Amino acid sequence: MTTPKTFHIPSLDGIRAIAVFIVFVAHAGFENIVPGGFGVTVFFFLSGFLITTLMRQEFALARDISIRHFYLRRIYRIMPPMYLVLIAVLLFELSRHADLHPSAIVAQFAYLTNYYGIAFGEQDFLPYTNILWSLAVEEHFYILFPLLLSWTLPRYSLRQVFNAVLVVCGLVLAWRCFLVLGLHVDRQYTYAATDTRIDSILFGTAMALRFNPVLDTVTRSESDKRCWLALIAGLALIGVSFLVRNPVFRETIRYTLQGVALWPIFFSAIHLSKSPVFAWLENSVMRWFGRISYTFYLTHFLAIGVSRAFVSHQLLSNVVAFALATAVSLAMYFLVERHMSTLRRRLHDGPQPLP
Repeated sequence: MTTPKTFHIPSLDGIRAIAVFIVFVAHAGFENIVPGGFGVTVFFFLSGFLITTLMRQEFALARDISIRHFYLRRIYRIMPPMYLVLIAVLLFELSRHADLHPSAIVAQFAYLTNYYGIAFGEQDFLPYTNILWSLAVEEHFYILFPLLLSWTLPRYSLRQVFNAVLVVCGLVLAWRCFLVLGLHVDRQYTYAATDTRIDSILFGTAMALRFNPVLDTVTRSESDKRCWLALIAGLALIGVSFLVRNPVFRETIRYTLQGVALWPIFFSAIHLSKSPVFAWLENSVMRWFGRISYTFYLTHFLAIGVSRAFVSHQLLSNVVAFALATAVSLAMYFLVERHMSTLRRRLHDGPQPLP
């Protein structure tokens, strides 16, 4: 089977770095100022875009999508760092004879953190690991979407698949509105459930299917001005999503508004990556931090908890936590992730984006 060459989008490393920094700052005690949830939404959009771009590229060359190889890539990329972190925390809790809740721990290992937390609360999870709810949402997407895309791409045009994805995004919005306005569900459900947050990933998927700056031809002289205008509009929509404080808006329309707004922002970051506005996203610091952003996300909340146990001053504690999470992430990258990446390439010689 013909496979595409490896590709990489440097500017998206910078976006990863920004997203995980937003989450860190929010969890470091500034959640009333910095919208940490928006950082997760950016990660969702990025995952949808990269995964779908990868599958589009594979299908264009081979007229097929290898589901087996897709799942192998996800397993080697996602599971080792997450399971190592969970096992380390579990062993520490066992060493101090903590009161553990096996059902909650099993849910975390099984990528059900979001629904378990909604049903039973987060108090039974291993300490500082409730952030795994977002990985559960992504994993549910990874399980279902490749199967659907591998079935639809041979049968329908990209435009038709794109339209279907947008319809699903609209249905998810309608579902959130029904849950909030009709059933008055708790905020935790609309924030963390896969069925209410999957559209944040699907908006990235939609961008990958149509007007993809990586795979689709874009005429620069005609598009640059429109691109800048669209970027301004996207930033304005993001601003509106932050400024409107109505709880109903925040739990229903906000996620849709942010998904729409991220489209021109991501497109511009890729298409205009050499402009002064975006070039800094590709500097060595941003790219390196983007590479370790996954493990940094996994460990940053734990690092904050550990640092606060030993350092009372908030600012100094946050600096220590940032340094600790960065050090652990670098160690994980060199000792685990790079070796897993080598094994992935041996199993599948396709493109390797790192969502």
